[in-house]
Amino acid sequence: MEISGNIIQVLPLQSGEGKNGPWKKQDFVIETESQYPKKVCISMWGDRIDENMIKVGNGVTASIDVESREYNGRWYTDVRAWKLEASTAGEGGDDISAPADIPAAVEGEDDLPF
Repeated sequence: MEISGNIIQVLPLQSGEGKNGPWKKQDFVIETESQYPKKVCISMWGDRIDENMIKVGNGVTASIDVESREYNGRWYTDVRAWKLEASTAGEGGDDISAPADIPAAVEGEDDLPF
């Protein structure tokens, strides 16, 4: 799955030492650019963390996996990004073209008397 939006918050980098060696996790929050914007907290783990890409204000598209697990009768859901790309949507301003030139009215028989 993919989700696109602007990064609105970068949470502190978490790291530690496990039985398999050192680990690190970066959480960040993106806001989608839909009619009803949603905020989604996404996690990246290990070598996949691109610190240059994870900055507030950057437009990104994240390839994600969503998974849930049960713990003590409660369910917890993780949104993990495995790839992060710069988003092209929304960059460069609006794609509104200038109106075409409107030809001047030609005076003729259709003119109103006032």
